[in-house]
Amino acid sequence: QLASAIATVNEVSEGRAVLGIGPGDKMTFDSLGIEWEKPLETIRETVDVIRQMQTGKKISYDGKILKIKSAKLNFGKGSNIPPVYIGAQGPNMLKLAGEIGDGALVNASHPLDFKEALPNLVHGGADLSHFDVGAYTSFSVAENRDDALKAAKPVVAFIVAGSPDAVFERHEIDMMDVGAVRSGFKTGFADAISAVTDEMLDAFSICGTPAECIEKINGLIKAGVTQVVIGSPIGPDREEAIKIVGKGIMPYFCNQ
Repeated sequence: QLASAIATVNEVSEGRAVLGIGPGDKMTFDSLGIEWEKPLETIRETVDVIRQMQTGKKISYDGKILKIKSAKLNFGKGSNIPPVYIGAQGPNMLKLAGEIGDGALVNASHPLDFKEALPNLVHGGADLSHFDVGAYTSFSVAENRDDALKAAKPVVAFIVAGSPDAVFERHEIDMMDVGAVRSGFKTGFADAISAVTDEMLDAFSICGTPAECIEKINGLIKAGVTQVVIGSPIGPDREEAIKIVGKGIMPYFCNQ
């Protein structure tokens, strides 16, 4: 289904489609009752199959995870095989992204995380002069700083709940504060949100006024990021935040 969907989008868009794919996270899969099994091998085989099927040829595949017999997409061969961006955060998935991806979508919003991520991409085989390093950020912008920070807290709470301890050590975040957020999910979502600290917001989001967001994006660019994805929540007022991004933030970087 995924191979068919991206082929359709690529055909309709006349070859402008890009496929982003990642392993998801164990916390989300557990809540859905889905077994999170062998994510590295699953991503490797899925990308391999999708690329083969974009050729328009009939394929059979005998992988460790995927078993396919005589499958073919019923469409004319597109103008190109869509580039594949691998969603990654941990070292092994980052290495895989460097090995098989055309780019990486790194779930991070802080330069420290890219200082850790880029060597893993290179170790996997990425040539950073031709490899797109995307920062998939939690982003919240508003003219009122407090409103922007407040809107980012629910998303950051989920990030904190699902991140490994090594990430908190990197950002020097107190594990007692982390424990308070995680415990909050057991007693009520509001408790988890209220336990989010300013240090967590700084580490796991780009949030604040337009000027503050520009400064933080500049920090990512200096760290080696080539593309910034404006992720949830975008801002307390999404429509207004999108206007701020389009009229105030993007022009700044287009003029650099």
